[in-house]
Amino acid sequence: MVSALLVCVLGAALVFEFINGFHDTANAIATTVYTKALPLRVAILMSATMNFIGAFMSEKVAMTIAAGIVDIKLELYVILAALLGAILWDLFTWWRSIPSSSSHALIGSLIGATIVFTRSVRHVKWEGVLDKVVIPLFTSPLIGMALGYVIMKLMFELFANWHPMKANWLFHRMQILSAAFMAYSHGNNDAQKTMGIITLALVTAGLANPAAGIPVWVKIMCACTMALGTSIGGGRIMRTVGDGVTKLNPVIGFVAETSSAIAIETMTALGAPVSTTQVITTSIMGAGSARRRSSVRWGVARKIIGAWFVTLPATILLGGCCAFVIGLILA
Repeated sequence: MVSALLVCVLGAALVFEFINGFHDTANAIATTVYTKALPLRVAILMSATMNFIGAFMSEKVAMTIAAGIVDIKLELYVILAALLGAILWDLFTWWRSIPSSSSHALIGSLIGATIVFTRSVRHVKWEGVLDKVVIPLFTSPLIGMALGYVIMKLMFELFANWHPMKANWLFHRMQILSAAFMAYSHGNNDAQKTMGIITLALVTAGLANPAAGIPVWVKIMCACTMALGTSIGGGRIMRTVGDGVTKLNPVIGFVAETSSAIAIETMTALGAPVSTTQVITTSIMGAGSARRRSSVRWGVARKIIGAWFVTLPATILLGGCCAFVIGLILA
């Protein structure tokens, strides 16, 4: 039973990583595609490549997931329930074209499954959840928005005397670099969450030592799966991120991607699993509002922000329900 459950956990983890890839493709390339800096297929290929490279660059976020959320050895079915809850939420938000957080979906689902398994809230490391999840949940989008606003104002100052056609030509090309940076940071942060959950499952099965870090084969498997998911693309969410928040042009695209990548890399260095979706969205808001506050479609923005607040409680409930149902089946 243990080996069968472990296979199920690995399969569910790869499905989650694949969905994460196509769910969050829009984060890195939506602005680049909508400003026509790159054709869609080229942008997706570039994003998949940079996602793959980024996935190998750090382990801090993975170790937060593997050892920083709960303080008890979980059964494999609990980890499976956490993954299923996160997958269900990702599919629902993808279907509804809502750019939600895969990261917080996984963490919320893991918390809910753990609470149902232990019938207690004491085994959740609430201090760690606060420091590594809740605080970055609010600070990383604010950092992205602030950077987007400030950098956009700086661009206005630096290029005030440029002819619009010349500026557009420059930022069309600069966007390729900023999109690559954004895709790299997405892989560096997001791919690690699945690495962490797989490592947690391997430790539970007695096949890995948490002190040894993330096994290389797990990194390769997660990197390849995320890159494959990214190559499929996420057109539904791309429409919301790409042109739903504000009217995009090359300079706004460049500023938003650069701002969000800087914010994400900062959080990755701190071991905080953040939402690339949230950060790129608020970076677009910041850059757009620097041009003119009325240019931001605040009604769309409010719906997106509402989804951020709903994700954690909704996935705690989903993860708990999945753990309860699977527990009944196995019993």
